[in-house]
Amino acid sequence: MSSFKAILISRDEEKKQSVEVSQVNESDMMEGDVTVAVEATTVNYKDGLAITGKAPVVRKWPMIPGIDFAGKVIESSNANFAAGDDVILNGFGVGETHWGAYAEKARVNGDWLIKRPQGISAKQSMSIGTAGYTAMLCVMALERAGISADNGPIIVTGANGGVGSVAISLLSKLGYEVIASTGRTDEADFLKSLGAADIIDRNELSEAGGPLGKERWAGGVDAVGSHTLANVIAQTKYGGAVAACGLAQGFDLPATVMPFILRGVSLLGVDSVMAKKSLREEAWSRLERDLDMAKLESLTTEIGFDDLIGAAKDIVEGKIRGRVVATI
Repeated sequence: MSSFKAILISRDEEKKQSVEVSQVNESDMMEGDVTVAVEATTVNYKDGLAITGKAPVVRKWPMIPGIDFAGKVIESSNANFAAGDDVILNGFGVGETHWGAYAEKARVNGDWLIKRPQGISAKQSMSIGTAGYTAMLCVMALERAGISADNGPIIVTGANGGVGSVAISLLSKLGYEVIASTGRTDEADFLKSLGAADIIDRNELSEAGGPLGKERWAGGVDAVGSHTLANVIAQTKYGGAVAACGLAQGFDLPATVMPFILRGVSLLGVDSVMAKKSLREEAWSRLERDLDMAKLESLTTEIGFDDLIGAAKDIVEGKIRGRVVATI
């Protein structure tokens, strides 16, 4: 019986959580019709919450965390995939209810996979990860709402994070003027190297504000939520739109209907976890075409398997800039 290396999150009878690197038997793997040799993964905020236990991300025990992976198919009984195919997985509860990416192997439902675009390597796809793929979904949502580069600047909150940093790179390459909101203004040069035209301190947006403010931007990409999102909406220009995809500050939205009924502002909800396959494939095709891979490399830190637990803790503490990719 063969085994493989994995990070395993367990919980005892008193619900005390523990995390360790273990050897897992293949016979214990969860159900699925495709088995993948994991080549690379990444560290998302959700992965950090799972490993630290600071939020109830894990819902089955024990759990192998990791919501993203890129790898090569080993075995498949799914008609859409064959041994040797290069694949990507983002979301679908992997790392939460189904064993995930922080392992040498993963067995999953083939409907959760897409084939990796050949212009993106396994490492690059995990430099992008769910964060970058979500950023692309946000950009596509703004485009569908009719927000073009001619309409005015776009605000990106949480600019130093995974979603924010990729969103800045994408939007700037597409011709948008980007305003980056960050709590780390000492990183201004880095954000400008990604394409930000202006930097503002997140404190301008993170406290309670009025129902309407001065019209400052045509749209926004927000991964923060709470007062930040409310203030972004309140300062969006007439007919503008804001794509919301995260809750780093909180899941509340202390806003009023005023921007919606007086300025015609649209709030666009963006979900990356259960998005339709056609939308995922479009997003990854756009990433292959529209993301500057040189910029991607500049915002990426590479680590090894043994560094994953530490990096997951660091991301929750706000110590990580840009993207982290781990090669397995």
